[in-house]
Amino acid sequence: MPAETAYPPADLLEARVRDPYPYFAWLRQNAPAHVERRPGRPAVWQVSRYADVRALLTDPRLSKDPDRVPGYVPGPAGLNRHLVHADAPDHTRLRTLVNSAFVPRRIALLEPFITETAHQLLDQVENHLHLDLITEFAAPLTFRMICAILGVPAHLDTAETRDTLMATISPTSCAGPGRAEHDLHGLLDALIAGKRGGHASDGIDLLGALVRAGDESGAITEEELRSTAYLLLLVGHDTTMNLIGNGMLALLHHPGQTARLTAGDVPDALMATAVEELLRYDSPVRDATFRCAAEPIRLHGRTIAPGEAVSLLIGSANRDADQFPDPDRLDLARTPNDHLAFGYGPHFCIGAALARLEATVAFPLLLERLGPVRLAKPAVELPWRPARVMRGLAALPLIRG
Repeated sequence: MPAETAYPPADLLEARVRDPYPYFAWLRQNAPAHVERRPGRPAVWQVSRYADVRALLTDPRLSKDPDRVPGYVPGPAGLNRHLVHADAPDHTRLRTLVNSAFVPRRIALLEPFITETAHQLLDQVENHLHLDLITEFAAPLTFRMICAILGVPAHLDTAETRDTLMATISPTSCAGPGRAEHDLHGLLDALIAGKRGGHASDGIDLLGALVRAGDESGAITEEELRSTAYLLLLVGHDTTMNLIGNGMLALLHHPGQTARLTAGDVPDALMATAVEELLRYDSPVRDATFRCAAEPIRLHGRTIAPGEAVSLLIGSANRDADQFPDPDRLDLARTPNDHLAFGYGPHFCIGAALARLEATVAFPLLLERLGPVRLAKPAVELPWRPARVMRGLAALPLIRG
């Protein structure tokens, strides 16, 4: 069937939140440049093959500016002027302001704090027969780390704050989106006012540095400041939380591979390749962040028109057999492994070093301290959050022993 007339089977569409990989495989085979058109919504092109995704991640004909797409709502009102929704030169300016906080040598200094925090969280569930890996470990661990980098006061490092953030991207969160946006604006305004009032934090205190950059030199506007704080709090937490949850589920499904990480002293090289493979196998970012055509783009005999959104399917690209031999197999020693879990090019994930470090600390500790665990419910019943870009579990209930 020609790509122009092919349309995914209904069962694959219905299952793509829980398991998008059969849907992705169908796209790569039958419609590598597939457009979804829904009444009242902007057209969205889905690009599924590795070579195309990687090339388009650096293609200047794609813009990150949501204002180019009529009717597209990029996120919470007043919180969209950040580096993910900016082209050069604004993207370059904003990225330069935050980049120094995430350079690998600076992130490496956080390892003792990450390890201590992970142990504290595992201490709290040490005698629990049942636990939820997301709410009791992955969520608080990753949020505490991004709070430490931004300089968020300890009293705001709470489940309530996390839920306020998550409600802006996932309708399954406890707070409704409207209430969440109101609460979120209040939270961000209070954080910024605190920095202006002299509430400095030990360590990196990136938010304080951004406030000073805006106040002293005008390097960042007030809307950009608020938007950047929101972006970093959200993605600095959400992506690595997904990596830990998705990765642990993958390990539970592949006990033979997991045994390689529990057989005595695990070489650093194996742990490093294991983290990269878990990133590839079930990527915490399913679709690349917003892009749209700034000019016509021809792809597989079709034309993406200016003003149409383009979804670069990272999760699909990372399972493309043309790039990864036996791509549906988890291989913790896979090399090479040029996955796109962190993107590619000028918008490469600024928090990649932090995510890798947190995962490198978390997985060995989880396997060691939890001991044998199994799913507390069938895998098909696990709740996946229907977020626009991310792929992550709302809960990962486990039984020990």
